[in-house]
Amino acid sequence: MTQLLAGKVVFITGAARGQGRHHAVRVAREGANVIAVDVCAPVSADVGYAASTEADLEETARLVRAEGREIFTAVADVRDLEALRVAVAAGVEKFGRLDVVIANAGIATWGRFWEMPEEQWSTLVDINLNGVWRTMTAAVPAMIEAGNGGSIVIVSSAAGVAAAPGCAHYSAAKHGLVGLARTAATELGAYDIRVNSIHPGAVETEMGNDPNVGKILTEHPEYMSTYSWPLTSVRRTNVEDISNAVMYLATDLSRAVTGTKIVIDMGQTMA
Repeated sequence: MTQLLAGKVVFITGAARGQGRHHAVRVAREGANVIAVDVCAPVSADVGYAASTEADLEETARLVRAEGREIFTAVADVRDLEALRVAVAAGVEKFGRLDVVIANAGIATWGRFWEMPEEQWSTLVDINLNGVWRTMTAAVPAMIEAGNGGSIVIVSSAAGVAAAPGCAHYSAAKHGLVGLARTAATELGAYDIRVNSIHPGAVETEMGNDPNVGKILTEHPEYMSTYSWPLTSVRRTNVEDISNAVMYLATDLSRAVTGTKIVIDMGQTMA
């Protein structure tokens, strides 16, 4: 069977677990080698779920190699542009090229916008929005130099196409990614590099099971209607659902698709 990413190299942020790990395994299964980074440490006291660890990133590496592909890993924070540049350079030196970027790293914290400390707002935006800009800034020169075109997949959120009461900073950052994706698609079109965003709803990951979600919805039950969905047979998407969209955008199956959004939210935002 022909592999959709045979001979390609994919750079993934937030790859230690959850969606990032699953994307890494899927692209490896389709023939790609992987450059994987993750912060592997807590980044904010406001995050309500456990942080990833270096052991998690090592497990991602083991799973990629079990698919018969190679991987370069680095502990790097998407708030550190130089660390990302170093990781990309080392990965490109190892594999000789860069074809696909999956900008996946992100956090979620909760609170009403006028009640949260400025640090809580700024930290999330710096990771979820500025971190994607840094990821792309670190990776795009290598893609252009390789001259093979390519694809950038930005992981936004259903909160990037609709309101998200209780996490305005998250929604603002994820909306910002749409503008970044569309503008980057225009600027990179001359190099045959496509840029698209995906917009998951609730996903079965550590972030998707954040206990702080239940707390704020209990305190403000009027927000519940925003987080409902008509597709009742699917109570929550899983990482496979999201990786399916990533694979479509990462491969030549979507060679004519750029500057667009793919929403994977069980119909939550269709109204």
